[in-house]
Amino acid sequence: MLESLLAAAGLLPWLSNVIDMLPEMGTAVGETLTMLAIGLSAAVLLGGPLGVLLFLVADGQSLQNRPAALLLGWLVNTVRSFPFIILLVALVPFTRVVAGTSIGPLAAAVPLSFAAIPYFARMVEQSLREVPRGVIEAAHAMGASELQIVLRVLLLEARSGLVLALTALAVSFLSYSAVAGVVGGGGIGDLAIRYGYYRFETDIMIATVAILIAMVQLIQFSGSRIARRIDKR
Repeated sequence: MLESLLAAAGLLPWLSNVIDMLPEMGTAVGETLTMLAIGLSAAVLLGGPLGVLLFLVADGQSLQNRPAALLLGWLVNTVRSFPFIILLVALVPFTRVVAGTSIGPLAAAVPLSFAAIPYFARMVEQSLREVPRGVIEAAHAMGASELQIVLRVLLLEARSGLVLALTALAVSFLSYSAVAGVVGGGGIGDLAIRYGYYRFETDIMIATVAILIAMVQLIQFSGSRIARRIDKR
């Protein structure tokens, strides 16, 4: 019955084509998740400490240092000002050195990581600015070291905001990973370009968009739920 309805609506060939492409779609999703995982890991491991440093050297903070704040702010803003597609092309020589190639998901993960680090650093800085000043001053009054304040006060108090920041980063860079497909970066974007654009297979294009929407919804739902659970305010 369902097959008859699909055939009558002219959707049976589309559905059959999408089913045939499921193995390749699965591979593309895996490549996208690989790029996203590498980019987010770089953001957390390098962008996180950079964001903490940006906060600490800002005016009015414990390690206030105006020259350092200006230099770090300039570097972060410079990288963030590049449109991702331009950054992707500009970093090709560097990508070849790091990944050994300029195509594929591992190669695309290099500019993704490069863009994610300053992006997340700014988000970390903004999250730390939301920590009440009195809490930090109380920790100083009790003789806590800067490292203790960072680990046991700043990051602990801002944990919910940091999870939401990481969630927003993941959603944004999911679309960036799709852009990487334009230059052969692999993943969902590459699949959409090769089949949906060059071959005019609208059904594949619709399927890839549906996959991206589902991934965004899952990431946002999971991040928001975790943030609510760890928010003790």
